[in-house]
Amino acid sequence: MELKEEMHNFIRVALCALISLGYCYFVGKIVPKGVLRFLSILPVVLVFLFIPLTLTSVHTIGAFSFYISWLANFKLILFAFEKGPLSSPSTTLLRFFAVACFPVDVTQSDKGFSNPNKTSLLTYGTKGVILAICLQLYHHHKEDVHPLIAWCVFGLIVYLMLELFLVLSSAIVGLFLKVELDQQFDEPYLATSLQDFWGRRWNVMVNRILHPSVYEPMRILSIRVVGRLWAPVPAILTTFLVSGIMHELIFYYFTREWPTGEVMLFFALHGVCLVLEVVIKKATRYKWSLPNQLSRPLVLAFVLATSYWLFLPELSRCNVIERAFEDYVAVSELATDVVRTMPVFSK
Repeated sequence: MELKEEMHNFIRVALCALISLGYCYFVGKIVPKGVLRFLSILPVVLVFLFIPLTLTSVHTIGAFSFYISWLANFKLILFAFEKGPLSSPSTTLLRFFAVACFPVDVTQSDKGFSNPNKTSLLTYGTKGVILAICLQLYHHHKEDVHPLIAWCVFGLIVYLMLELFLVLSSAIVGLFLKVELDQQFDEPYLATSLQDFWGRRWNVMVNRILHPSVYEPMRILSIRVVGRLWAPVPAILTTFLVSGIMHELIFYYFTREWPTGEVMLFFALHGVCLVLEVVIKKATRYKWSLPNQLSRPLVLAFVLATSYWLFLPELSRCNVIERAFEDYVAVSELATDVVRTMPVFSK
């Protein structure tokens, strides 16, 4: 599909998303919270699940599957029961759009927008340069190095692309709405445990949405069965199960092929291992832990090894890097054509 046609599709689905969110906003004003509001919003949730299937670019699919099919849908479900970041009674329509679509938390953002300092600009600029270098190396030399090294470079590319994309989108929305932004990634390679990695360092916005929508309801339900002390165990496992399902859905958007289950297994494995961490900490009353100099490389090695085992085959099916380069080439060609048609360059 040509870039111009994809741009037209992007505009159409973006307008569809905005109209649907506007409908949900006014539903919240006239329909009381609970099952009736949920049923009123459910058609929008279903539409949002199908939106990425109308797109072909790896960038547009990734953006809409994460922002709309996952984050916006979970926020709307919470909103149906007067919970989550969309439920503030003072939320304006414009802010409702922003909070629903983007990974920024504006519910506690009354302090105003804080301009990025020189250190953060330098940090993200450096990461952007590293990303560009890694993209070139991986695209042109991945067949010349050991598959494990190529995977490490690929993993770094995925992390940098996610972080820079989320930071850029959040910064734009934050600047427009004058709100305080929350950091989406907090140096995940410095995690000292799986709890630290998944709970506080990796894609914080997803954790912030999964906690009230999946973890907390399951924990409350589990208290009646296993008691308050062990209720977090089924809550953690259920949260990782839901996360695995959503990742399988996103990969389906990319490949349009039936899931293999490897991504689900990845999250199930990490959920079980995280539960073991919790059990050990409870059994030892948090008195025993490895020193950070040892725990950090162990956590990083575990994440990389399990990703190489279970994530790499699925990512390979998606051809993310190759399709990303196709997008870049198409954008470059379009920009060149536009420049050539300008009067100053056509003479």
